[in-house]
Amino acid sequence: MPSPAEKLAESLEVLRKLQEAGGAGAIRARDLPRTHRERLLAQGFLRLVMKGWYISTRPDEREGDSTAWYASYWRFAAAYLEARFGKRWSLSPEQSLSIQAGNWTVPRQLLVRTPKGGNKIISLPYETSLLDIRAALPSVAESEVKDGLRVFSLESALIESSPQYFVSNATNARTAISIVRDVSGLNAKLLEGGRSTIAGRLAGAFRNGGRNQLADEIVKTMTAASYDVRETDPFQERPTLNLSTRERSPYVNRIRILWDKMRDPVLEYFPKAPGLPKKSSAYLKGVEEVYVTDAYHSLSIEGYRVSPELIERVRGGNWNPEANQRDWEHTNAMAARGYWQTFQVVKTSIGRVLDGENPGMVAEEGHREWYRELFAPSVAVGILKPADLAGYRMGQVYIRQSMHVPLNRDAVRDVMPVLFELLTQETEPSVRVVLGHFIFVYIHPYMDGSGRMARFLMNLMMSAGGYPWTVIPVAERRTYMEALEKASVEENIEPFAAFLAGLVKKRLAGKPLPEIPKKSG
Repeated sequence: MPSPAEKLAESLEVLRKLQEAGGAGAIRARDLPRTHRERLLAQGFLRLVMKGWYISTRPDEREGDSTAWYASYWRFAAAYLEARFGKRWSLSPEQSLSIQAGNWTVPRQLLVRTPKGGNKIISLPYETSLLDIRAALPSVAESEVKDGLRVFSLESALIESSPQYFVSNATNARTAISIVRDVSGLNAKLLEGGRSTIAGRLAGAFRNGGRNQLADEIVKTMTAASYDVRETDPFQERPTLNLSTRERSPYVNRIRILWDKMRDPVLEYFPKAPGLPKKSSAYLKGVEEVYVTDAYHSLSIEGYRVSPELIERVRGGNWNPEANQRDWEHTNAMAARGYWQTFQVVKTSIGRVLDGENPGMVAEEGHREWYRELFAPSVAVGILKPADLAGYRMGQVYIRQSMHVPLNRDAVRDVMPVLFELLTQETEPSVRVVLGHFIFVYIHPYMDGSGRMARFLMNLMMSAGGYPWTVIPVAERRTYMEALEKASVEENIEPFAAFLAGLVKKRLAGKPLPEIPKKSG
């Protein structure tokens, strides 16, 4: 008779085959025999989404953890909608435009068009929902499929989206406008429907974004066809930056737009930069003195269990985790050793900045070495593979409990040079500090370590303004993560700017560093 472990392994094999066949997004009850389904539910490998529908989960996820749902959301939506409506559905023009603009944030409510719509709300986990409305679908020529989701094409989404969208989702709308290279297709659709009011709105939107030639082309084409076009600007503000008209990736212009939008709020919260210190040696000594506190709190924020004693022994080289893995907690020791090694190369980078080098250039040149040092000990003892040190991630990553979906692997390679370009060109140290950290974790370029890397980057930018090295206390992890979530999902940088500004002001006032529990790890 098979043992419980053998039975679970059998059920997991059935689940694996089902995931491979269906893309791992949604699991229908009818496709998974009851015995296997109940066994997998009991062991934490399945979670009920709605009657008859499940997603796969990890058994170590705690009750109330939303990570599995947010990570599965778009794949679940695509599978569920396809199963229910076949090919007769599409996301709304507004949601389509968000996706066309590279915004894959999980929405509170997903609006779906379908001729079979019941005009009712379907509740989903963690206060999300789906509303299917009975409405006409775009033609085949005006639609496309992105990662299994049926959406309006870029041109059709721009035409069909409501005027309010340009106000409430300005970043998405501006990004979408920025990647349009030619308005011939737009004009054809506008002329076909005689949509002079929409033509005036889109002409105003292009002109707001500095695309005067395209705006003129829309107006002149409609006028030539005897339509009266009255140009209106749908945006509330005019941007201060000029976006590249040759850029193919929506993510590149999206990062630039976010930086421009968030810059002024940061300046309102942050204290004035003290300026580069006169004595670099004194500043670097202060950095070294904060090491143990910084290592403890930064690693603890990531969930590692470390103690001051472990950190000190790792720093001094008096460690041998393989000799007694139980006492040393192997993985934690490797993380602590990697943090110490990275701290040393970040100090070298700070020295270059204190000597007058541009911090953006220094970060771009040094961050790959930081990352290698962060995980080199784990590779040396076989916890990670050597290929894990190659560079930016090769797959999709999700942030625990976050509705924000980080950029895909190809987009990461498009935007990381842009981040360093923005850091290099920025003149305000406080903006480099806040937005350097935020944009780094918004991109999330690594499968693991992005948070620690972002805090190292933040403190390099601190040095460029003469701000002291600042520790983010583990006791304030929730406030820290909620502020990052606000910035990522709602594009509201103020809570994060205020949070970091408060920590910096305490350091400037000479307040004590965050405490380390006497007994920890």
